[in-house]
Amino acid sequence: MAEVAVHSERRGEGIVISDDWPGYSLDLFSYPAHYSGDLDCVIIPHGVIMDRTERLARNIMDELGDHDIVVLCVLKGGYQFCADLVDRIKALSRNSNRTIPMRVHFIRLKSYLNDQSTEDLHILGAEDLSFLAGKNVLIVEAIVGTGKTMKTLLKHVEAFGPKMIKVAGLLVKRVPHSSACVPDYVGFEIPNRFVVGYALDYNEYFRDLNHICVISESGKLKYKI
Repeated sequence: MAEVAVHSERRGEGIVISDDWPGYSLDLFSYPAHYSGDLDCVIIPHGVIMDRTERLARNIMDELGDHDIVVLCVLKGGYQFCADLVDRIKALSRNSNRTIPMRVHFIRLKSYLNDQSTEDLHILGAEDLSFLAGKNVLIVEAIVGTGKTMKTLLKHVEAFGPKMIKVAGLLVKRVPHSSACVPDYVGFEIPNRFVVGYALDYNEYFRDLNHICVISESGKLKYKI
């Protein structure tokens, strides 16, 4: 990425993408033709996502190695990041003296209508998490914005008495009125723009896009409900 746009990782913050970063031209990458006109730019290419995910896996291995953990994958947007992160942790476990036995459980959060976060948060698949009592938990989420959703989820999980909770977030968005609920492991800190791709959606579209892209205004209108 261009030096003017991206700062190196500071522990706990991830790679910081500046507000004035224009992104990469769509012409430089392959993407589904049915999204032609629906995107402004590629903000994080797929290969960069993969490399950063591998580093997060190493950080997790360094800190949580030899602990049994329960991975709590937040669907739907987090499924691809979680799958790739778990794969890389397993690969490190196979080639290291340290290992992380893992179980994966899936929950779903829904708080968005079109491109706006709402106060109405639904947690599905998390009604009874009593199996987390005394366990080490790693919550894997694709994107953290204001942090209100994550704070609500953390409070819900804490009620079941886990031994430890860590959070891995691929993206942290710089938004007004942030609650400062920053994940323990952060992939990228990004500007306050609505992004799609790599399983992040806009009304269920764009999950089949490999790169993380900024949706265009025409794209928002096209898929608005």
